Amino acid sequence: MAEFWANVDPRSRELFYGVAGRRVQPNPDGVFEQKQIDTMGYSVTYDVEDESGVEWSVKVGVEAQSEVTASRLVWAMGYQQVPSTYVARWHLRNGDAKRLMEGARFRPKLKTLTSAETWSWQQNPFVGTQAYRGLIVLMMILNSSDLKTGNNEIFERREGDRVIGRWYVIKDLGATFGTTGKIDPKRNDIVAFEEHGFITGVRNGRVQFEYRGLHQELLDGITPVDVAWMCRRLSRLTPGQWKDAFRAGGYEQDVASRYIRRIQQKIADGLTLAGTRRRAGATS
Repeated sequence: MAEFWANVDPRSRELFYGVAGRRVQPNPDGVFEQKQIDTMGYSVTYDVEDESGVEWSVKVGVEAQSEVTASRLVWAMGYQQVPSTYVARWHLRNGDAKRLMEGARFRPKLKTLTSAETWSWQQNPFVGTQAYRGLIVLMMILNSSDLKTGNNEIFERREGDRVIGRWYVIKDLGATFGTTGKIDPKRNDIVAFEEHGFITGVRNGRVQFEYRGLHQELLDGITPVDVAWMCRRLSRLTPGQWKDAFRAGGYEQDVASRYIRRIQQKIADGLTLAGTRRRAGATS
């Protein structure tokens, strides 16, 4: 289970710097040399190298902020994550040309953490566990639309040439904090996030969500108990941690406050739903 999730106290997580702490952070005042550019996905990504020789995957565009903050919250709940940082302004050099770039997600390419293969939402060692079902609930709370195998990666943890462990990571979390949908859902859009619903009811003991994205079958086994499990964990985060998670994504304070308020409304709805179910069962 530790390859996927650890039963940590959410209050123990430092959410501004994230999983790598201060040790692995890009220098916002440095110059990053372009090695490669990928324009095939929703967001443009660059492979770059900094002045100390560290290589980074850099995502630009609307998903950069939401990916970093979503990753912080996923990690706070105990799920394995790889380091990521939002940089508001940075310099890119391509040959002799240097230009100032706007906000981007930086993810280091570490020799101690290397990509091995993808893993499937539908078939993995953790299907049926509380932590697995809780992660699906968390994706509903964050309005994640990109629940596909290509975004799930197994990373090998290495010491030199020796593999010392593996992490099952859900990454590329940029398609969050907006709406859910199968075709071009809104990302990183506070108005859309506030207006999007959460729970629409319970049918045959299974929670119905206002989810319009791919792989609806993942929600088939989610119960009020699963929703309450994740909502209780989220409710343990401190006000400072909530602020740090959104500050890590470079959000303005007023926008961050609105996101936090809406998430906390969802948490309250989830806990109320589970409480109602327990009371109903007690009187039946």
